[in-house]
Amino acid sequence: MRNPLAAHPPWRQLLIISVALPVLIALAVLAFAWPVARSAPRELPVGIVGTGPASEEAVTAMSQADPGGLAFQLLPDEASAQSAIKNRDIYGAFVFSQRQITVLEASAASPAVAQLLDSVGQQLAHHTTEQAAAGGEWWLHVRVAQIDLVPASASDPREMALALEFIPLSISSVIMAAVIALLIGFRPAWRQVMALAIVSAAAGLGAYLIAQGFLGVLPHGHLATWAALSLTVFAMGTTTAGLVALVGAAGLGLSAALMIFVGNAFSGNTSAPQLLPTAVDHIGQWFPPGAAANLLRSTAYFNGNGASGHLGVLVAWSVMGITAIIVGHHAPVRFAASASARLPGDKLDRRPAVRHARSQHAATCRSGATQDEYSF
Repeated sequence: MRNPLAAHPPWRQLLIISVALPVLIALAVLAFAWPVARSAPRELPVGIVGTGPASEEAVTAMSQADPGGLAFQLLPDEASAQSAIKNRDIYGAFVFSQRQITVLEASAASPAVAQLLDSVGQQLAHHTTEQAAAGGEWWLHVRVAQIDLVPASASDPREMALALEFIPLSISSVIMAAVIALLIGFRPAWRQVMALAIVSAAAGLGAYLIAQGFLGVLPHGHLATWAALSLTVFAMGTTTAGLVALVGAAGLGLSAALMIFVGNAFSGNTSAPQLLPTAVDHIGQWFPPGAAANLLRSTAYFNGNGASGHLGVLVAWSVMGITAIIVGHHAPVRFAASASARLPGDKLDRRPAVRHARSQHAATCRSGATQDEYSF
């Protein structure tokens, strides 16, 4: 790829990169640090069991303490609340009785949210006890009980290993696509897609064997979890290869920026999308790293419940990547296959060289024949 700064003198090139590269690094730091620093509940879906005075007062108290933080769903009984949590419709629920507040939660969905719900339960119990004392029921002390319906793996109770594996997985997927599209230069398009699929399946298996076989952080749904990891690698790999096919080697940098500095930074993998700032809480779920993390949670802990939307995101990226590969290789414009962007190892690129070599060989033979005639 041609150096875009080649037209400038060396001192100006140094000045440009001295400004541009630090700005890019600062933006990368901001992309990862800002969502974590501004983490707070925003329309976090939770359930409230019962419609009595205690539950109504609890909803009022939580709404006043943190407006817009929790999105409440009134549920008729505890069984309905448990079903909604296991189906990933809500993160947790509060069940009220005269002397106890039961916090139903699923730490596998998000340990950070489960810890938050425990804290809210303690605050509600304290508030209810104070209200009872003010009303003359000084003997009433409300306690809190926590029930973790879907616990995270004992090997990774905070799910840090599960969440952080997507950064190296994203980097590796981009490198894999670069090797297939640029270094090896598989052509035509169907051969490149087939290579990406085979390598993605093998990479997904390797990632699964490390995550579960060695670390034990993906305890259930083994085949579905392997498929989810493979699809994740394939979605990011085809996207990278597709961008390379469309715009050349610059597509490699563009894909790395999208998958790492947007997809991972705004994924909410270490907490939950509803804990991210409003401007980016949904963005990360439309990129492969964020969708893949929630898909893995669904396959490894929730029997596939809540997986359809995240599966659709990965399939959509895969389809767009395959389409870009085909367009880049076969369109009349022939972005990737044009003479200016063609790789030395490409068959299409070798044809002129072969014809040139043959003409040189013929000329040499004719010259040799002439010399032989003179020698006779």
